[in-house]
Amino acid sequence: MRWLVGWSSTAARALGAETAGATGYDGETLRPVGSHLLWGDPDPLWAVGDWRPDEVRVVHADAQNRIAVLGICGASDEELRRGLFTARGGALRHLTAWPGSYTAVVQAGRRITVCGDLAGARPVFHAPWEGGTAYATAALPLADLTEANLDFGHLAALLAAPEVPAALRDTTPYEGVRRVAPGHALVLRAGAREIAGYEPVASLAVAAPPADPDRAVDAVRDALVEAVRVRLAAPRHVPGLDPGPVPGMGPAERRAARGMPVPGIGADLSGGPASGTLALLAAGLPGRPGTLLGHGTGAGERLLAVTFNDLAVGGREAELERAGALAANPRLHHVVVTGAEDTLPYADLDGPLTDEPGPSLVTAARHRARLAAGSADHFTGHGARQVLDAHPARLADLLLDRQRRHLVRPVAALTRADGSVLVPARVYGAARRLSRTPYRTGLEALAERLMRRRFDEPRGPVGASLAALTWARPGPAARWLTGEALAEVSVLLQTGADRAAGGPGQRPGEFRARTVLARHAADLRVLEQAAEVRSQRLHAPFLDNQVVRACRDLPEALRVKPGARAAVLRTVLEGAGVTDLPPGWGTPSHASSAAAARTGLRLAADSLVGLFDTPLLADAGLVEARVVRKALREAAAGEPLPLDGLADLVSLELWLGRLLARRGTCWTGTPARARAVPAGIAPQRGALRAGARPS
Repeated sequence: MRWLVGWSSTAARALGAETAGATGYDGETLRPVGSHLLWGDPDPLWAVGDWRPDEVRVVHADAQNRIAVLGICGASDEELRRGLFTARGGALRHLTAWPGSYTAVVQAGRRITVCGDLAGARPVFHAPWEGGTAYATAALPLADLTEANLDFGHLAALLAAPEVPAALRDTTPYEGVRRVAPGHALVLRAGAREIAGYEPVASLAVAAPPADPDRAVDAVRDALVEAVRVRLAAPRHVPGLDPGPVPGMGPAERRAARGMPVPGIGADLSGGPASGTLALLAAGLPGRPGTLLGHGTGAGERLLAVTFNDLAVGGREAELERAGALAANPRLHHVVVTGAEDTLPYADLDGPLTDEPGPSLVTAARHRARLAAGSADHFTGHGARQVLDAHPARLADLLLDRQRRHLVRPVAALTRADGSVLVPARVYGAARRLSRTPYRTGLEALAERLMRRRFDEPRGPVGASLAALTWARPGPAARWLTGEALAEVSVLLQTGADRAAGGPGQRPGEFRARTVLARHAADLRVLEQAAEVRSQRLHAPFLDNQVVRACRDLPEALRVKPGARAAVLRTVLEGAGVTDLPPGWGTPSHASSAAAARTGLRLAADSLVGLFDTPLLADAGLVEARVVRKALREAAAGEPLPLDGLADLVSLELWLGRLLARRGTCWTGTPARARAVPAGIAPQRGALRAGARPS
């Protein structure tokens, strides 16, 4: 893990940079473990973890005005200096408009500004400490610093309504540690904090002017190409020397066995449009896109393209054929990683402690098997579906903008998938109801559903679309929560409804799309930590600020067309000179991942049932153990239960176990007991009430 951490105190201390940090126990200086000081007191900032030299830049205007950028940022030092001067006047958006994925921190006198990203993949957290405010890009260091207990209300909301901001609010799994919402920045003035949004808010009273589809797609292409180019321009990294031969193993096998990625740049090549687009862009742009000569495969400057072939579950034969056809590009070096039953979901549940829980914990070993054969810098297509596809609730946005004619094609596609002539009337009726439903009413309806335990939803593509045509819906794991937990979340929603008289300031489809993107970005962050390969960096250009902005400007009428994502990415590749795509490129395929999850659950059923013999979730009052064990047995037997809900339960139970089993802390200058959740979880009723108080 890598993060930055610092604080803003209420009073200045006359300490130099070499003595930065508060005084801890026994006079020892309080500072993060394994940290590198970027600037000192009175408001110090540290970079913690295995940051590369080119990933940390600090530009000074003078002793009291400076900017730090951590991550991949395409701005030059002069652009950073100009950005610093502009930020001193209060303008923030330009700090987030450079290509790449990074966190910017600006110090102007005693004012500290920390900018989060638009997607939520690089969040910012804060907590009150010593009369001021501590901040970080990870929640666990702040929980250790403040000895925070678990926020049971947040954990309940994470299971009952994971995509509803009114339930999650700005809380984290740690009590007192708060999250800055995507698209916002944390501003600290001598310890006092303020949350400021840096994106312009569109008016709901007047429809946005019609966007030109061709210009919008060109903007997506330019942003995506620039996101790839800025990563190609970064220095190459060799993850260390190969310690020597192993009998019966080649160089690639030795690296994979030792957890060492290949030097240079590579990409996933699953056969889908997102990963294929990034691989072809990275291979075709000028420069040196691939592995280094003399290191690794000996493939020269060819881009290393990694395809995962699941031998335990079929259904991806067509995608594998397309990946093989794409890999015929002479600038690609194709590697196929095979997986058997030991790489199925739930097969290997051992792993490191992540900053927060996430459903990807049950598939981390599966991803690690693929990434171990990847490069030191590895492109992934994560986020493409969330930023490019149309959420079903966007049909209501079309009605609000009086663009009914654009509903014809998506409704016709659903009709063909279902085969019923009643589909158009059902879908149009649901979209019309949502367009006329206030946000407050939507929250109240969800609160009522949770209280009355109404979780049954129609099945199939049409059923999924109808269920999504709402302001808020229960999470897949909500049906297995206790009545007390559901009641607490219902109270939170009612409180949120009372405060949301004016709505969220967005149309329902746009609002739902942003919440889904934030949920996916948070889980990707968990996956990066859980499946981390030493010396490797995962790059998700679709989640870069500029790419997200360009995708948000795509017209609704273009988004809702069937196959819109593949069409947009095909146009992106054509603009970059790539035209020879294999037949069927862009065809969606989700059946294989669902089949892998069901097979993995069936094979690991006994161990999962054992995991819930005495679960920590039951001690926290969130579930009843026998209910979860019964659900696991039924799902393993083939009952049509929501597998993603079971993944939420299992991953949260795993995360709680790892958190309570840790013995270290993120800070020096404190005794060993000064860490998050120092007292563990005490079995009790009413445990949620203290954590569910509205902030």
